[in-house]
Amino acid sequence: MRRNVDVSVSTDPISDYQNIIEYAKEVQGESEFLHCDIMNENFVPKNTYDFNLVKNINRNSLIMLDVHLMVNEPSEDIEKYIDAGANIITVHYEAFEDKNDLVEAIKFIKANHTLAGISLKPETQFKEIRPFVFNADVVLVMGVEPGKSGQTLMPEMIDRVREIDKFRQENNLHFKIEFDGGVNPENAKTLIEAGVDILVSGSFVYNSKNRSEAIKQLRCLE
Repeated sequence: MRRNVDVSVSTDPISDYQNIIEYAKEVQGESEFLHCDIMNENFVPKNTYDFNLVKNINRNSLIMLDVHLMVNEPSEDIEKYIDAGANIITVHYEAFEDKNDLVEAIKFIKANHTLAGISLKPETQFKEIRPFVFNADVVLVMGVEPGKSGQTLMPEMIDRVREIDKFRQENNLHFKIEFDGGVNPENAKTLIEAGVDILVSGSFVYNSKNRSEAIKQLRCLE
């Protein structure tokens, strides 16, 4: 194994949002991040929670918050998530009609001492977002179509990770590669070897009887 990997445990499988704070407390100290999946039905066909719950998670737990905004034109909401305590805010390339707004969003996140991420859907080719990754702290690769928990990882997305990692090395860039969708111990090692730095896990960890052990399995440290 070439290096250790961080784990970001996703809130997506949780339908009763009152349980998210307890879940955050349970995985803090085991997982580096809580992956807060924010959806409002204009980008994906699902509606979840907003910055108010993120604020409550931050007030009641110690885990770092990895906020993934799956919403169209998220610029007006970014400051709310910064104020709520987000440590990472990731926006989607596809969510911006005017890509200049994407550039400004990344600048604004970084100017407010928060890590800025950019994500791409499976059908979006990496070449489309290459000009924007030079200023990003995180590039989030979706291994499934966003918006539905429990999907199976699309194998071709592992090749996308390799492509992004090669570009990162060739250009001496230092952004982290995050991977979200269908992650489990059977594919985690391959993903890490391909270049992933942060593994997002929703259903695998949440549905495990021993969640602490499940997180350890994803690290592939043996």
